[in-house]
Amino acid sequence: MLKDGEKGAVLQRDKETYAVVPHTPLGLVTPAQLRKMADVAEKYQAKALKLTSVGRVAMVGFREEDIDAVWQELGMEPGAAVGLCVRSVKACPGTAFCRLGQQDAVALGLELDRRYHGRQLPGKFKIGASGCPNQCAETSVKDLGFFGKAKGWTVLVGGNAASRPRLAETVAEGLSDEEALNLADRIITFFAEQGKKGERIGRTIERVGTEAFRAAVGL
Repeated sequence: MLKDGEKGAVLQRDKETYAVVPHTPLGLVTPAQLRKMADVAEKYQAKALKLTSVGRVAMVGFREEDIDAVWQELGMEPGAAVGLCVRSVKACPGTAFCRLGQQDAVALGLELDRRYHGRQLPGKFKIGASGCPNQCAETSVKDLGFFGKAKGWTVLVGGNAASRPRLAETVAEGLSDEEALNLADRIITFFAEQGKKGERIGRTIERVGTEAFRAAVGL
């Protein structure tokens, strides 16, 4: 039996079959990728294809002996679906597609995904980027969130929608793309150094103190 996350597979409720989640940054996929996922699902008799909350496709119900062949035929990297790491980056259409967008959430989200997806950290870590204050990427309940205004990015830290939900707190406003990315790096470095195993960054900030956190990340 595979451990959770081994070979990019997650054991299902029946204790016999597995789900795999190909990594599709921000949920952006090509028609060819969708066709390949559908073909592989049919060939290996997947029980379901489930669109996740971050826009990935969970392919559910594969047998253990088929996992290697499934990944080989998909030709895609596994998404970080389990474990203490940066799990996912969720982004709205931003200025790339949405008439309400004030900042380019797609570009920022793709760069955040490129830099951090799968990075090992003390606890689960989710990131969201929204192009306007409507926050369609649910940035107020992300460990690290960004939403756009006309004058730049507002940065939020410490949210989650888990069993002990917590709203994120605003730590900076009016940042350029570069400034937002630099702050993200300092925040994630802080969590890597100060977080305790299994806790979310909001709990880390509560434990070390807001002033100590702000000093550590240069705010």
